[in-house]
Amino acid sequence: MASSPPVPSWRAWLLLDVPKSSFQARCQRAYIGWLAFSSNPLALTGFLIILTLVLAAIFAPLITASDGLAPDLRNRLLPPSGEHWFGTDQLGRDIFDRIIWGARITLYIVGLVAIIVVPVGLVVGVVAGYMGGIVDQVLMRITDIFLAFPRLILALAFVAALGPGIENAVLAIALTTWSPYARIARAEALTIRRSEYIMAARTQGASLARILVSHVAPMCLASVIVRLTLDMAGIILTAAGLGFLGLGAQPPSPEWGAMISTGRQFILDQWWVPTMPGLAILIVSLGFNLLGDGLRDVLDPRGQER
Repeated sequence: MASSPPVPSWRAWLLLDVPKSSFQARCQRAYIGWLAFSSNPLALTGFLIILTLVLAAIFAPLITASDGLAPDLRNRLLPPSGEHWFGTDQLGRDIFDRIIWGARITLYIVGLVAIIVVPVGLVVGVVAGYMGGIVDQVLMRITDIFLAFPRLILALAFVAALGPGIENAVLAIALTTWSPYARIARAEALTIRRSEYIMAARTQGASLARILVSHVAPMCLASVIVRLTLDMAGIILTAAGLGFLGLGAQPPSPEWGAMISTGRQFILDQWWVPTMPGLAILIVSLGFNLLGDGLRDVLDPRGQER
C-alpha cells in the first residue's frame, strides 16, 4: 500500500498542537485564518480584485502606453478596440490608461482615510467604553452629532468650507467617517473592561495608558478593521461623488468620479466614456465588500461560533 505523502515541515510547524513560542502561536493563528479565508470563494474573489487594483496602481507605467493626461485630438471619442481597449474620451485620451492611473488616486484616498479614521475612532471608542461615566457621555454625544448627518451631505459641507481638491476631499471624508468606528470600539471596550486579564493588569500596577494601548485596543482592532473593509466601498463612492461634483480631484486628474462627470454628456452616443470608469468603481466596490465579508467570518469569533 502506498504511503501518504509527508507533511511539509513548515506546515507541521504551523499546525503543531502546542506552540513553543508566542511567535509560533501568532503564525499558527494567521495560517488558520488564511485557510478559513481561502475556503470562501467570494472572499477570495474580492481579495483578487483588490490585489489586481494594487498591482495595477504599482505597475501603471508598465501597463499603460501614456500617462492618461496628454490630449490627442486626432483620436477623439474612438470606440473600444484592440488599440484602445476602453476607447478614448473627448480629448482623445485612452480611457484604459486613465483608469489604471486613477487606481493610484483611489488607493491614495482610501489609504489616507483609513490612516485617519481608524486611530481616531479607536481612541475615542476605547476611552469612552473603558472610562465610562461623564467621559463616555461627552464623547458619545459628539459621536452622535456626526452620525446624525448623511455622510455625503456632511462631506459636501466640509469641502465647501475647505475648498475643492483631493486633500480636502480626503479630510472631509475622514471627518464624516470616523464615528461608526468609535461606536464599534466602545461596544467592544464595554465588554472587555470587566475581563479577568484587565483586572490582573490593574493588580500588577499597569497604568491606564498601558491598559488601553496594550490590552483593550488590540481586542477592539479586529472589529474596526472588518468595518473599515466594508466601508471602503462607501468611501470610494463618496470620493467619486465629490469628484463628480467638481469638489474632489480636479481635471485633468484621472479620478474615476471626475471622469464620469466630464463624460456624462456623451452617455447616449459614446457610452464608453462614462461607463468604463463607472464599471471600475462598481468592480472595486464589490471587491472590498466581498473582502470585508470574508474578513468578518475569519476575525469575528462570534460569527465562527454560529
